[in-house]
Amino acid sequence: MKTSARVVVIGGGVVGCSVLYHLTKLGWSDVMLVERSELTSGSTWHAAGGFHTLNGDTNMAALQGYTIRLYKELEEITGLSCGLHHVGGITLADNRDRMDMLLAERAKHRYMGLETEIVGPEEIRKIAPVTNTEGVIGALYDPLDGHLDPSGTTHAYAKAARMGGATIETHCMVRETNQRADGTWDVVTDKGTIHAEHLVNAGGLWAREVGAMAGVYFPLHPMEHQYIVTEEVPEIAAMIDAGGEHPHVMDPAGESYLRQEGRGLCIGFYEQPCRPWAVDGTPWQFGHELLPDDFDKIEDSIAFAYRRFPALERAGVKSVIHGPFTFAPDGNPLVGPVPGMRNYWSACAVMAGFSQGGGVGLMLAQWMVEGECERDTFAMDCARFGDWITPGYTRPKVIENYQKRFSVAYPNEELPAARPCRQTPMYDIFDGMGAVWGAQYGLEVVNYFAQGYAVSSSEAVGQEKEPRFETPSFRRSNAWDATAREVRAVREAVGINEVHNFGKYLVTGPNARAWLDRIMAGRIPKPGRLSLTPMLSPKGRLIGDFTVSCLSDDAFQLTASYGSQAYHMRWFEQNEAEGVRVENISDRLNGFQIAGPKAREVLQSVVREDLSDMRFMDLRHLTVGMVDCLVQRVSYTGDLGFEIYCDPMAQRSLWTTLWEAGQPHGMKPFGMRAMMSLRLDKFFGAWLREFSPDYTAGETGLDRFIQWSKEVDFIGRAAAEAEREAGAARKLVAFEVEAEDADVQAYEPIWIDGTVRGFCTSGGYSHHAGKSIAQGLIPREMAAEGLEAEIEILGEMRKARLIETPLFDADGARMRG
Repeated sequence: MKTSARVVVIGGGVVGCSVLYHLTKLGWSDVMLVERSELTSGSTWHAAGGFHTLNGDTNMAALQGYTIRLYKELEEITGLSCGLHHVGGITLADNRDRMDMLLAERAKHRYMGLETEIVGPEEIRKIAPVTNTEGVIGALYDPLDGHLDPSGTTHAYAKAARMGGATIETHCMVRETNQRADGTWDVVTDKGTIHAEHLVNAGGLWAREVGAMAGVYFPLHPMEHQYIVTEEVPEIAAMIDAGGEHPHVMDPAGESYLRQEGRGLCIGFYEQPCRPWAVDGTPWQFGHELLPDDFDKIEDSIAFAYRRFPALERAGVKSVIHGPFTFAPDGNPLVGPVPGMRNYWSACAVMAGFSQGGGVGLMLAQWMVEGECERDTFAMDCARFGDWITPGYTRPKVIENYQKRFSVAYPNEELPAARPCRQTPMYDIFDGMGAVWGAQYGLEVVNYFAQGYAVSSSEAVGQEKEPRFETPSFRRSNAWDATAREVRAVREAVGINEVHNFGKYLVTGPNARAWLDRIMAGRIPKPGRLSLTPMLSPKGRLIGDFTVSCLSDDAFQLTASYGSQAYHMRWFEQNEAEGVRVENISDRLNGFQIAGPKAREVLQSVVREDLSDMRFMDLRHLTVGMVDCLVQRVSYTGDLGFEIYCDPMAQRSLWTTLWEAGQPHGMKPFGMRAMMSLRLDKFFGAWLREFSPDYTAGETGLDRFIQWSKEVDFIGRAAAEAEREAGAARKLVAFEVEAEDADVQAYEPIWIDGTVRGFCTSGGYSHHAGKSIAQGLIPREMAAEGLEAEIEILGEMRKARLIETPLFDADGARMRG
């Protein structure tokens, strides 16, 4: 056995073999995979082997498309068969919400180049004749869907990797993983120790146990999953004899997927009475076993399936496959460099290995070899979960995700499992005021306030109480009126909300300014001032948009997205420097934002200092009431506003001071729904919507914040300058949309002169202007005031007109005044 390698991949399932192959494809041949048993042990060997492109996240859908197209290439490279059956597939819809979801997905597919289409009941019966279409109103058809041989495919990846120089060692049990001082790893196995520069955890069912060897907790959990293979079905046999194959059918209402298997059928279920498996750890001796049959938990699912696919009821059961698969809390994989670790990589929780395994392998290999991926991978980045996550949180979220595997995924849905988990000191106060809660990064965040609760002692009297939940919908929800009230309060008087959902970092030390000048592309401000700046990858892609606050010559506060804390801290650690200390203080600093024309009057009434000369983008240390605060003259609402930060232990005192001072001025609380409407008035972008690693500063307009004149080779400078010289191909623009009861969410195609020329990054309704607004990327040469376009929303073409003048405070006089 080899005793050294550049990379050691632990785990010989389809994902581990894909990672190994893609590393060799990108030029790293000194790579090695170790597997405790045989290749495909664990989940791979008993997988149903289906693959499809449908995924609510467009980048995940694109990676699934890559995976599916890769299989023919693997067969050509290796001469091995993957057992491919490109039979196509349909996803059924039996109500308007399900149909809305499919229409939204079809729209996304248009600009992605995926050839899906919407079909009606009559076409469904022709495509998938075993389907009873009673109650079905339509379906999404995807010609790329199909199934394969799990074992053959895994061995094809393995052979292709070996052909590229990789080594595979089976029957090699990993006992320990120990990191050396230089960041390299000793992988201790029962055959000896392997010294590796990089370690990849592709442990599948054993990923938790492999992670524990290095002191890492991976938020994933195995779930029991069951599918049935029937004896010969006459309808299927007839199709085969006629030279055809039956397509896949996904029936969300029945929580099932169905495909042809030989001359019979295979049907699997994501049943509600599901069961987590190996709660306290996966046994090392588990491998090619199956779990005992358990028809009781799928009894209702089978009864529904007999109605949807009557041929099943007449067919005998040939075999039952009941085995475990691993899931992360949101169902997406855990991929990438593990935050807080050097040279430790994750390729875990890939529950749809034959749909996603190729894309996961490609992205991880690009990350390792090239330093970054070709597309935004945040949806599967292991950094999307922070160190706050625990097994007690993971398990109920995994159960919830399994149960909702085929449920409608609404853009405004807030899932209830493991809630509330993390709360600020304001939780009970806001809850008593009618807060309707969302969650971000495990933290409870107010979406809006329902009317009829104790906002003030007088207002709640006589008011009819609104429901304390938002109805999930692809269309305008019951949050509409509340959001409009909160927007009006900000624009006409003054609103208040928490600043807890900002990620906050303290950068200190004698080299802090020089380090920030290299890390950030923009200007680093002088003491007492703020600046806005993009943070770029070496290839010039956006990996952050930050507010930088200069507290003193050697102390700075950075503010960015709360949900990207681990993502950003990982980047800071990867680029650490002497004389600089970076601390994540996101939960050590809290406070409030107040915004609106009366904001200055409210704040002035509770501080002794004169605020009349506090300019836009100034910061000051002020005592507000009894609390020492950092006050910043800035607001994401685009209005006159202040961000007021304090010790969370003093936050309730600060609340009392600001709330009481605000009542004479008409102060009202507002939540994230109003914030997202308010920012549209100014065409402000949002992280992971307008700003993400898929885009550059030049495309999104953030290049206006780059300080080109600074004599520093900041990260991404060469790429940004090259784009500046050549000109970005795309431009972020805003449209006014003639919408009815549904607004743009994201990724809807933008049609110009009858052709898809761009896509939306986000949108919504401006309650201030009374207009539906969309933001999106289109070819730069087309971006001109008044451009006529159409945006496809839920299958309908909506007229849109490009607008360049903000809907509120167009000259910035109020925001800066």
